[in-house]
Amino acid sequence: MTLPPLGQKDTYKVGFAQTEANNPWRIAQTKSMQDEAAKLGYQLVYTDAAGSAAKQVADVNSMIAQGVDLIFLSPREEKPLIPAIRAAQASGIPVVLLDRSVDPALAKPGEDYLTFISSDFAEEGRRLAEWLIKNANGKTKIIELEGTSGSWHANDRKKGFDDAVKAAGGFKIVASQSGDFSRDKGRQVAASLLQAHPDANVIYAHNDEMAMGAVAALEDAGRKPGRDVLVLSIDGGKEAVQAVVDGKINASVECNPRFGPIAFQTLKRYAAGEKIQPWVKNIDKFYDSSNAAAEVADTY
Repeated sequence: MTLPPLGQKDTYKVGFAQTEANNPWRIAQTKSMQDEAAKLGYQLVYTDAAGSAAKQVADVNSMIAQGVDLIFLSPREEKPLIPAIRAAQASGIPVVLLDRSVDPALAKPGEDYLTFISSDFAEEGRRLAEWLIKNANGKTKIIELEGTSGSWHANDRKKGFDDAVKAAGGFKIVASQSGDFSRDKGRQVAASLLQAHPDANVIYAHNDEMAMGAVAALEDAGRKPGRDVLVLSIDGGKEAVQAVVDGKINASVECNPRFGPIAFQTLKRYAAGEKIQPWVKNIDKFYDSSNAAAEVADTY
């Protein structure tokens, strides 16, 4: 199928089908979308699927019925949202995926939906590995707290980091286990892996929540996070960046939730007749002791 066109207009009625709004990252993403729409004078039809793929399908169908010009979608799951994307396309409404994609065997950018906008998750892992290689000071035994098994974010963050430390040589990942992107699970897994590998002196967590769990586990074990054991994190939320200021986390790479500017810029570029690449990259900041104190006020 060919992509539905989007005419140039002064204002648009745009749908944003959010997957859930129960954490700081999602709240920041929603606010960024709402703020940018308001700034441009566009009407934003916002829905929250509350973590339900079935509700999100219904939300997209409702937007189609309301005749929106374009739909921004953060898909809850890879397969269940495909029929909704196809329904939008059949109704002449382009769809842009934000932060999560859908099954590439079933739908492709440039054909079934316009494009996918996200951070480069492998690069997030790679940037932390590069920081570690420069700043290890002999700390080379790594515990990796992986995100939810099989999730795209976890796979890419693992590959980006693991490949970079392997290429550098001299580092060893002594244990790697899923903490499910959760603080409590991250704390439990970190505690058991630290017991099994008392010589480990680096913890790389695939998100801030698990990193904060690891900080708690280190403190419970009488070890100083950030000094005895280096702690590396991804997300760059306010609490983790404050932990960088406090010296408990050594570095955190942002997973930027502020999609508004790049999302609406992509809409305008498409309406102007530009060819949109299949993947539009959202840019992430990096926090360590050199900039965390100056940046923490602007984090989400």
